[in-house]
Amino acid sequence: MIEEARSHSFQADVAKLLHLMVHSVYSDRDVFLRELLSNAADACEKLRYEALRDPVLGAAPFTITIAIDKDASRLIIEDNGIGMTRDELADQLGTIARSGTKAFLERLGAAGAAGEPGDSSEPAPRQTLDLIGQFGIGFYSAFIVADHVEVLTRRAGAHEAFAWASDGKGTFSIAPLALDEAPAHGARVVLHLNESSRDYLDPVRIETIVREHSSALSAPIDLVESTGAEPRRLTDGTALWTKPKSSIADEEYTEFYRSLAGQFDEPALTAHWRAEGRHEYTVLAFVPGSRPFDLFDPARRGRAKLYVRHVLITDDADVLPRWLRFVRLVVDSADLPLNVSREMIQESPIFAAIKKGVGNRILQDVTKLADSEPETFARIWENFGAIIKEGLYEEPEKRDALFAVARFASSTHPGGGRSLKDYVAGLKTNQTAIYYLLGEDLKRLQASPQLEGFRARGVEVLLLPDQIDAFWLATAAGFEGKPFKSVTQGAADIKAIPLADASASPDSSDEPPAAGLAALFALMKQILEESVQDVRASDRLSESPVCLIAPDRGPDRRLEQLLAEHGQLGGAAKPVLEVNPGHPLVKALAGLVGAPGKEKIDDIVWLLFDEARLMDGEKPADAPHFAARLTRILLEAATQAQA
Repeated sequence: MIEEARSHSFQADVAKLLHLMVHSVYSDRDVFLRELLSNAADACEKLRYEALRDPVLGAAPFTITIAIDKDASRLIIEDNGIGMTRDELADQLGTIARSGTKAFLERLGAAGAAGEPGDSSEPAPRQTLDLIGQFGIGFYSAFIVADHVEVLTRRAGAHEAFAWASDGKGTFSIAPLALDEAPAHGARVVLHLNESSRDYLDPVRIETIVREHSSALSAPIDLVESTGAEPRRLTDGTALWTKPKSSIADEEYTEFYRSLAGQFDEPALTAHWRAEGRHEYTVLAFVPGSRPFDLFDPARRGRAKLYVRHVLITDDADVLPRWLRFVRLVVDSADLPLNVSREMIQESPIFAAIKKGVGNRILQDVTKLADSEPETFARIWENFGAIIKEGLYEEPEKRDALFAVARFASSTHPGGGRSLKDYVAGLKTNQTAIYYLLGEDLKRLQASPQLEGFRARGVEVLLLPDQIDAFWLATAAGFEGKPFKSVTQGAADIKAIPLADASASPDSSDEPPAAGLAALFALMKQILEESVQDVRASDRLSESPVCLIAPDRGPDRRLEQLLAEHGQLGGAAKPVLEVNPGHPLVKALAGLVGAPGKEKIDDIVWLLFDEARLMDGEKPADAPHFAARLTRILLEAATQAQA
């Protein structure tokens, strides 16, 4: 006969469980104070709510007090909140992951569902209560720094008090407490610090932790620095971002921005809003008025402070995309779990939804500013445009929104401020593309010979000196049906666009005969065969004799250079040398083909090639040979001048 299956309870070594929980869930030791202060704030909020229903409780102004007792190596955290009964002590502090706050909320929810009578003007519990602890493990973080913990408590309205005590090794005790030794109501948590945690007896250390992590709690926090000393207020129980926008002066925003960003300028943009609905959170964000010192830090980390119910979780949360890393902000969530590590929080689906919502809203506000206050936005773009453009490459789905705010310098507007919408509105007859020129220096781009043919036709060319431009353009299809096209790649295809001054049309009779050009190009290609892919007549040159362009297929020359610099390219493709047939030097050189003195032609051809490289911001292909050729040509010119 087969014996029936029996149910059994899992057995646990509570001491080991406590040890693992305390040293694994929390990322740093300072968190114990954050957790205990959060619990104290919760207790005050519970009493505030209970007093609404039972005025006899008479909730006084709430205060959380931290007292330092150096002689006894004790740190004491006391609140005048709701307090606990014997059963609540056993239930809430005797069971790991049993949260009194969570149970309290569940009771409120059940009461609401049952339709208990109440003031109709009273906001919903979620709106009125600022309760933090949800999972019941925060209290045990005290054992990170203490080898013995006591909780002396009296519940509001009760006539008895109790003391809870434990060494965190698996057992605890609860004993009656004389009323004169207990708080009038609330709880007093006494931490007997272990040897390695005596640094928490330093008032400066405590004040720093409180200001960084708990300055936004809804109850003010006082510090008693030594036995018998007067309490000193550390926080006033109100965070700036929790206040209505209408009650905050510009000066307050500026002061908070400076403390948040560590800068002394004024914010160029302030955004303050509360998101409600599926997820609730408050955001206070600033676009700096000048570039932060770490803007181009290779790590590309943002500076966002993440709070959960007014408790600081981390000051470098990954809230914004990397291309908005210059924004300084605070995010305070009502939905994220508090009592888990910062790493776990940032991996949660709720955090992902908040991150998406915050990024979208910041972009919307920047877009509105670009339309309503173009001068203010121009300063933002001057400081951070190169960073914002990283989003064009990293988040293609946001390109349309980013194209709306992107501003560029161009051949017709070298001072910048041109939008793609402006560019498309100014397209010339038969122009089918948005032309651009990549480089690393705006002045050099303005002087580029590749612009000559476009300038002669009045065609605007975007001048793009930022490295990121080469990458987003390599993946962007176009704008409003017009493709992006580099002026340094492939054929120019601009013959169909009429010249701005028809009378300035070049006279083809000034060009060498076709046979002479063909012979010259063939000779030049033979001389430069190791350095160029082809030599051909140019449509884009009108003043310079030569220029270098990228082949029709393959990367733009600037992108190729960047990839090579970062070891992402095996070998660079040979460029194409374009020649201006109407240039006097080219005509003279064509006349030398077949004449004696091939060495002179070689020198001129190589010097033309190196000139083209120099105009592109590159070095001569071979500096010693370049110097020798230049010397020979100059010597000959000087000798002829003397004759």
